Amino acid sequence: MTDEPRKPFLYLVVCAAGIAAGVGRLVTAAQARGWEVGIIATPVAMNGFFDTAEAEARTGRPIRSAWRRPSDPRPFPAPDAVVVAPATFNTVNKWAAGLADTLAVGTLCEALGLGVPIAVLPCVADALAAHPAYQESLTRLRALGVRFGDPYGGEAATTAGGRPEFAWEQALDLLESGTDIVR
Repeated sequence: MTDEPRKPFLYLVVCAAGIAAGVGRLVTAAQARGWEVGIIATPVAMNGFFDTAEAEARTGRPIRSAWRRPSDPRPFPAPDAVVVAPATFNTVNKWAAGLADTLAVGTLCEALGLGVPIAVLPCVADALAAHPAYQESLTRLRALGVRFGDPYGGEAATTAGGRPEFAWEQALDLLESGTDIVR
């Protein structure tokens, strides 16, 4: 009898941004690249920002958004990597400050402390992205080895008049390359 090797496990932290509705694209892409995926969502993201039933069906696991009791079993194995997509202004700033007031931010703080590779796809409006606290948070997290993708504000219209695409797979590219992808 031979055991199949364990697939690497990816924690996908989903924040409350309208673009979160497309998170299934990232789950599918990660699975195609050999990852097993578990989703941790901010409490606000659980309130209709993405289809939680579809996400659970895709991953085969429950979505986590609240702390478990000490007697409850761990629903996910330890992460081999973490992706935050979409990452909001609030989550990035709380994380950089070490304010672990939700399971999502607490997980990010812990993963950073453990040296787990982390890739972030920010989804922050241009006005908020210009805020000094946000810029300091990016600088701090980058200095700690967090990898950031292209910022996405969603404000700019494409030539066809719609919103630009969110680069979901860029998160996986960041993990594979080990460096930021910012143009």
